[in-house]
Amino acid sequence: MKIIDSKGRIFGKISILDIGAACVILMVIMGIFFFPGTPVTQSIVAQTKVKPIEVDVLVRGLSVADFEGLQQEFTAEKANIVIRNQPAGQVEIKSTQVLPRTTPVPQPDGTVKALPDPRPEVTMIKDLILTLGGKAQITGNGAVLDNTKKVKVGMSIQLEGKNYDFNGSVISVRVQE
Repeated sequence: MKIIDSKGRIFGKISILDIGAACVILMVIMGIFFFPGTPVTQSIVAQTKVKPIEVDVLVRGLSVADFEGLQQEFTAEKANIVIRNQPAGQVEIKSTQVLPRTTPVPQPDGTVKALPDPRPEVTMIKDLILTLGGKAQITGNGAVLDNTKKVKVGMSIQLEGKNYDFNGSVISVRVQE
């Protein structure tokens, strides 16, 4: 009697493929229950303190007909902030600074002066510096809003309110003590 017959069975009863499949299943079960590897636990998060921060945002070319009404809405409520198309909580608009709209004008002596722009449509276009206040975790990589969104100089921020939705660029991040 042969050990392996022509159909691939050992002693004519058990297939070699069945033995291989049983071994694989047994190894998987042993791997799961007896050698699970690293335990699944929460990673150790560095203890960071939540501190108040101020962020200056430059908004260029904001077209608005009623700027005084928009300023009142800034002071009345908090603004929702969106970073990289993901909501990042709410911030308070602490101050608004309107930057003058100027145009370069060549002078007869060859110099150039920045003078107020005389075009009438420019009265509805505003350049602003908004100072936003909020709380953030301070890590080694910078300030983190809403546990997920880092705030750094140069990044784009979207501000949303009841009657406004516009983008600006971060120009300064200050951690308050």
